[in-house]
Amino acid sequence: MSSSAAAPAAGPAAGPGPGPAAPVVEDGVEWVRPRPDPRSYRNDAILALVLLVGTAVSLIFYRATGTYAEEPWWIALLWAAGMSLPLAARRRFPEIVAVVVSIVYAAGVVGQVAELLISQIVLFISVYTVGAWGRSRLIANITRGAIVVGMFAWLFWQLIFFSAVQDYLPDLERSTDGYMSPYIAFGAIQIFTNLLFFWGAWYFGDSAFRAARERAALEQRTAELAGARARAEAQAVALERVRIARELHDVVAHHVSVMGVQAGAARRVLASDPQAASASLSAIEASARSAVDELHRLLGTLRDDSVDSGAVAVTDAASTYGLARLPALVDEAASAGLPSTFTVIGAERAVPATVELSAYRITQEALTNARKHAGAGATADVRLRYLDDAVELEVANTGASSPRRGSGSGLGLIGMQERADAVGAVVEAGPRSRGGWLVRARFPLAVGVADSEGSASEGSASEVSASGATASDVEDTA
Repeated sequence: MSSSAAAPAAGPAAGPGPGPAAPVVEDGVEWVRPRPDPRSYRNDAILALVLLVGTAVSLIFYRATGTYAEEPWWIALLWAAGMSLPLAARRRFPEIVAVVVSIVYAAGVVGQVAELLISQIVLFISVYTVGAWGRSRLIANITRGAIVVGMFAWLFWQLIFFSAVQDYLPDLERSTDGYMSPYIAFGAIQIFTNLLFFWGAWYFGDSAFRAARERAALEQRTAELAGARARAEAQAVALERVRIARELHDVVAHHVSVMGVQAGAARRVLASDPQAASASLSAIEASARSAVDELHRLLGTLRDDSVDSGAVAVTDAASTYGLARLPALVDEAASAGLPSTFTVIGAERAVPATVELSAYRITQEALTNARKHAGAGATADVRLRYLDDAVELEVANTGASSPRRGSGSGLGLIGMQERADAVGAVVEAGPRSRGGWLVRARFPLAVGVADSEGSASEGSASEVSASGATASDVEDTA
């Protein structure tokens, strides 16, 4: 090699376009760069043809100057083809191409048919490609190391051999008049130039491989984040569906149940007591209006894309339905044919809106179930108890101790459990030993670190129980 090969060519070493998906990038595991796509192979073939033309043109200039002019043209063109055309497979077989190009280059210089411009660019690209596209880091390092060692061994042998040949570069004195002879300075330049040449090919090749690995890792992380986002969106959709189903169940089950009871009462007394029938029809109208209002509110929340629908539903509903509405709810149950009483025990205090909404909905569901399953002559008793660290709600009825077979879907109990889960409460439902059914919900309130931890350990997950022992714990108060 000569000193004319110092500058690397950046254009031919440009990376490929989009190719097959990169393998998984893991720390401590060797990453294998995927093969390029067919378009990249076509680009390599075009590059090889362009460099072949450039090598041929450079040979014409070299021979015009009298350099290596003795050899036939066909040998020079054959050498040019052997030097440039292997680059068409440089990314498919990088190690083989680099070795072939290095051998052809050395043979051309020794046989005095080589040009020293385009051929050194080809050699640089071939060594670069080993680092950038080698499938194994070990094989890539061994291949490049062998080429570098071979080239420098050849260079040192030439410098040592021709130091004794006076006809070779006769203008460079071998003797030392000053601190360094001209021939030694020439040799030092050759060594320094080749160091820069091979270091550049090695460094840029490794840099291209690291950049490809980082891109693959980034794409992998992006795909993982996209997958996690898709799963989160699917989970959010599922939770939203559950929330909507729960709200619809609360609205439909309660109000339609009331309308059904009132319609039956109106039908029975329509002929004998028109005034009572009119009162029942007025109750039906009020329940229908209330159901329509709640459905409009729910649909309005679903259509509002500007804010989170779940937050709007909780805030809006909690501002309307809370503990203050429990007396009206009990009165509504009584007017629907279920004699009910409401009692507040303890000093009232502020309760989070989400707790108020959950308590209201649980009471509403318990009273609806009592009207549907308790039977004729049943009564209900609703008690709201303010404790030091919690709010406790009890809804007891004196009807049947178990729901009639096939009379319900069980969605009401599931909805109560889900509402309790949302606020860290515990809900228990089961028959009473003296007959009837009891629903009790305990909503922990944070009043201190110790109380909060105790409430969290007790109410981290809600539980719906159908055992009589659970209900008997509050038998005396119910």
